[in-house]
Amino acid sequence: MLKPFIFFLLFAILASLVVGFVFFYKDKGRSKRIMYALGIRVTLAIILLITIFYGLSTGQIALNAPWF
Repeated sequence: MLKPFIFFLLFAILASLVVGFVFFYKDKGRSKRIMYALGIRVTLAIILLITIFYGLSTGQIALNAPWF
């Protein structure tokens, strides 16, 4: 249940990045919509980090890399 939520957050971050680029291209940097898109992207990234740390601490996500 946690992994689909993480993929959704990653997709939402990418969508916010694309929307911010479109706002930047259309408004040529003269509006606050770019800053709102950045704020949403930062908020989603913080939620993503909290979700990953939660998953690691509860054992729902495991690190399977051989160097760990």
